[in-house]
Amino acid sequence: MQDAALRLKNLAEQLLGGPLPLRIRAWDGSEEGPPGAPVLVVRHRRALRRLLWKPGELGLARAWVAGDIDVDGDLYRALDALAGFIWERAPRQEGEAKSLAQSLRDPEVRAAARSLLALSAPFLPPAPPREEMRRRGRLHLHTKGSDRQAISHHYDVGNDFYELVLGPSMVYSCAYWESPDATLEDAQRDKLGLIARKLDLKPGMRLLDVGCGWGSMAIHAAREYGVSVVGVTLSQEQAAYARKRVADEGLTDRVEIRVQDYRDVRDGPYDAISSIGMAEHVGAERYLEYAQDLYALLKPGGRLLNHQIARRPQADESAYSVDEFIDAYVFPDGELAPVGTTVSLLERAGFEVRDLEAIREHYALTLRRWVANLEARWKEGQRLTSPGRARVWRLYMAASALAFERNRIGVNQVLAVKTEESGAAHLPLRARSWR
Repeated sequence: MQDAALRLKNLAEQLLGGPLPLRIRAWDGSEEGPPGAPVLVVRHRRALRRLLWKPGELGLARAWVAGDIDVDGDLYRALDALAGFIWERAPRQEGEAKSLAQSLRDPEVRAAARSLLALSAPFLPPAPPREEMRRRGRLHLHTKGSDRQAISHHYDVGNDFYELVLGPSMVYSCAYWESPDATLEDAQRDKLGLIARKLDLKPGMRLLDVGCGWGSMAIHAAREYGVSVVGVTLSQEQAAYARKRVADEGLTDRVEIRVQDYRDVRDGPYDAISSIGMAEHVGAERYLEYAQDLYALLKPGGRLLNHQIARRPQADESAYSVDEFIDAYVFPDGELAPVGTTVSLLERAGFEVRDLEAIREHYALTLRRWVANLEARWKEGQRLTSPGRARVWRLYMAASALAFERNRIGVNQVLAVKTEESGAAHLPLRARSWR
């Protein structure tokens, strides 16, 4: 009897405390749910075991990465429907539906879910997909060794795969859009130009690019502004790719790419520092140290452009928890802070914060373009890395686009100056002259 979808629908509505916003197609071919809605495909009953052994976001992520569940239809619509009881973390009011994790801890709900497994193999926890980060422990976060491991997990998955997703610009951070109809390459070029102008780069200056990625900012600054650049990354694959690009551009006399921790840079002072999408990896415990290190590496009057994702502040900051899916599969040990916290720590390190530009909507546009690039060449993307890794990237980029659109997270460019003792910051009276 093909009734798995009906039983799953009933269970889901028990979890939600209301109507199911998706259709369900089960492993036995049955299908239930509202007509015209995106279809959640449960390919294997093993997906339920993953949720019962790890209720909430991580169990769902493991089922997705392993291919036990999928979406037939618009992924954004499906994630939007699911967000209210899986990803949204607003404090629950009396009478509201429980989260998935809360519901699956309810004995009656767990009993109903177990009934769906009656004909399956012994009720054992499935092994996590191989794409999940394996840790020896979490006692010592953000040591140089643990940061190398985390960065390698995220970035050393194949330069060809990143070329497919990011396009020719090879910039893995928020673009800067003149309009939604602009090309991704133009928007990334405009972002790099904006940063260079905020830093007031001029021929002969020295720029340190912290977390230089595949070398795009370093190449742009050297080629367009005539500066000498040191780019540092912890990724061997990024460094090899960036060095080849530098050589192909004929810029080896002006650009040096190092595999080096920013904490080990000792050849200051620099006129300017760019940190673009890197500070999210630093961690709350190390952030003041990060700011102090960059402050020490700048000349008096030097500028830092810190481009960083921020989360919304919580009513109880001590209760903030790391996103389980992102931590396990995407950015291990990454931490987001409210922009106010970031500004405060930069000031504590000695910086004068002179400008802050919030560009949240720009990141949503960027992520949707990356998702479109991956979906357009889906089979090739799976071949270049692994089917599970491609599924990780598709889910995290689509979910992140919705998070920026919903104002759950944002991204900000903070311009900070190592102001001289005299008070001179060497900025124009109308500081936003870079417009």
